[in-house]
Amino acid sequence: MLELITFSTLNGVLYGMLLFMMASGLTLIFSMMGVLNFAHASFYMIGAYFGFEISRHIGFWPGFFIAPILVGVIGAIVERYGLRQVHKYGHVPELLFTFGLAFVIEEVVQMFWGKLPVDYRVPPSLDFVAFRLFDTTYPAYRMFMLVTAIAMFVFLLAILTRTRVGLIIQASLTHPNMVAMLGHDVPKIFMLVFGVGAALAGLAGVIAGPALVTQPAMAGLLGPILFVVIVVGGLGSLTGAFVASILIGLVQTFAVAINASLTDLFGPTIGASLGDLGNVTVAQIAPVIPYVLLVLILIFRPTGLFGTRES
Repeated sequence: MLELITFSTLNGVLYGMLLFMMASGLTLIFSMMGVLNFAHASFYMIGAYFGFEISRHIGFWPGFFIAPILVGVIGAIVERYGLRQVHKYGHVPELLFTFGLAFVIEEVVQMFWGKLPVDYRVPPSLDFVAFRLFDTTYPAYRMFMLVTAIAMFVFLLAILTRTRVGLIIQASLTHPNMVAMLGHDVPKIFMLVFGVGAALAGLAGVIAGPALVTQPAMAGLLGPILFVVIVVGGLGSLTGAFVASILIGLVQTFAVAINASLTDLFGPTIGASLGDLGNVTVAQIAPVIPYVLLVLILIFRPTGLFGTRES
């Protein structure tokens, strides 16, 4: 039992931090522009493919630094020449634009890399056992993913709270007209934040690609859970995105590890009243649990855990 709790906690925090790497950028974009970017997970996918392609030619570590920058540049271009032009027509066209962009990106990825998963591997320098506990080994690459995600969170928090650039960005989130009157180029700040958000998603893709499956469907698999995170945490709240990411990561990881049925958990009386549903294990319903949490949050606290805007 202690082994299960220890490794489920490690994996849950790791998965949660991976979600936060993407949710943080999406949260900043929504806070500043009021746009829920449906193509955000696609930048995560592009980061994984760029990391794979660069690693084939010059190695994993150059790809680790170059790929997120390239994804950030693409994100900035999308905002400058696409989203900014649509913005004047309202939020619905913006949503439709990002929704269509997600499909375009997926098709382009399939054109270049095909529909099958690519062979994006863990670099040899990180392909070893980090530690052994309870006769179970834990890969060094997973620890690298966790350390990278935590370092990104600390760096992002420091930038937003300790630097002049961060103060300008935070002011632009709430008082864009006043920031513009002080002489700052608010549209350029919007483009910068959108690009940084895309770069963070790209970085998540670069480090998740070797550990998970790098395929054209990876954006569609992670995209829905990403929106669960920002709604549960509160639209526009970076703290909420962090807490919700860790919460959902832990809940889903522990649920997958529990093979007990509902009858085992609640007793034969309640299990019998549930019929066949009583024999369903918690692991089988694990993928549904975050969405149940989403529904409950929308019913009882529409603003989310830390948000101020209604979801």
